Amino acid sequence: MPVSAPHSVLEAAGRRRFLVTAWPWRGAAYLVTTPIPALAAAVPFGLFVLPWAAALSSRHPVSARLLLVALGALLLAGLGPLIAAPLAEVERRRLTLVDTRPLASARSHGARSHGARSHGARSHGAWSGVRYGEAALWREMVYACLLVTVAPILYGALLMVVLLDIGLVLSPLLARDGSPVALGLVEVSNPGEAVPYTLAGLALCCALPYLAALLAGAHGAVARALLGHGSGERLRAELVEVARSRARLVDAFEAERRRIERDLHDGAQQRLIGLTLQLGLARMDLPSGSAAGRSVANAHEEAKLLMDELRELIRGIHPRVLTDRGLAAALGELADRSPVAVDVRADLPGRLPAHEEGTAYFVAAEALANVAKHSGAGRASVSAHVDDDVLVVEIEDDGHGGADPARGTGLTGLADRVAVIDGRMLLSSPAGGPTLLRVELPCSRPSE
Repeated sequence: MPVSAPHSVLEAAGRRRFLVTAWPWRGAAYLVTTPIPALAAAVPFGLFVLPWAAALSSRHPVSARLLLVALGALLLAGLGPLIAAPLAEVERRRLTLVDTRPLASARSHGARSHGARSHGARSHGAWSGVRYGEAALWREMVYACLLVTVAPILYGALLMVVLLDIGLVLSPLLARDGSPVALGLVEVSNPGEAVPYTLAGLALCCALPYLAALLAGAHGAVARALLGHGSGERLRAELVEVARSRARLVDAFEAERRRIERDLHDGAQQRLIGLTLQLGLARMDLPSGSAAGRSVANAHEEAKLLMDELRELIRGIHPRVLTDRGLAAALGELADRSPVAVDVRADLPGRLPAHEEGTAYFVAAEALANVAKHSGAGRASVSAHVDDDVLVVEIEDDGHGGADPARGTGLTGLADRVAVIDGRMLLSSPAGGPTLLRVELPCSRPSE
């Protein structure tokens, strides 16, 4: 099975051929270039905290020290993000040295779309997109603070290890004149004593690329965590996109449903009406007892039955009364066509959005169909009302109960249909009845 290429220096460091790849050099390039943005940020950050340094002086009274501390905090919080934002843009580009995965800013500034026009426009976008209320900006601020405080310590420690390793390797040369040479906590005075330390230095040379990769990879991981989308924000963004795509699918489905209903109503139904009229006229012109008259009469009756079935099909796709008169009237028509006696109570303050009315209607239609087929009920009721921007539809029957979505009665499909518009469905159906189906659909303010 082929092994995928590593996407970061940390992942590459765990591979056998790490030393013969470009990753050690990429990690070294990342480490060597880090002081440039660190120093660029350290200068203004140092100016921001000057009041704190002045507050440490014992010559100032306590009140003046507190004032200086507050001033330093205001400078750091007010002006620090203006430095952190462009610094983060640089660091996201530099991160590609140790991590090939793309990293986009989590800040939602509008200047980003205009930033691709030129390099100057991109730089301006980094500054003009600063919005102090965004969590992503403050994560960039945290990264900038770590870059000018913690990073120099870690990089300095690595530099000390490198210098120590150079001293170990060159110790025989340094001690050849008999002068004592300090190698960390020990001293050597002649080349013979330095040989073991030289061997340790050569061994350390093999480990240095891995130490450098570890530091570069850790730095890159922190940069990716702070300068990109956090896990929570990424999840929220994905959920928002899922909700938007689901809403688009619902709208497209409803639009297609309406198109099919319109084509059937205005096309096939009108042609069938014309055919039925022609068969009726031909039936009147032929003797009723003749073979041709009987054939035309049978065709006429079949055409009328087909007309009724087509009307039911069109009504099932999207009832005209729902479009023209709204949910309350459509529920009344459902009750009139139901083989079970149905009481309807609809207290709606006006027309609701089309997709909410359509979902509520088809849920009620399917529920009443289940009542007629499976419940053995003598009566049923349908109620609809809006409560705190939630459309509540309840269907209740006096049947034998025991409704179970696992038995394939269409309840799972109803629940899925309701979930599409972020609604929920509740079912109570104990054995012996009654059965109550409650659907709650979030809705916007009804139109008057």
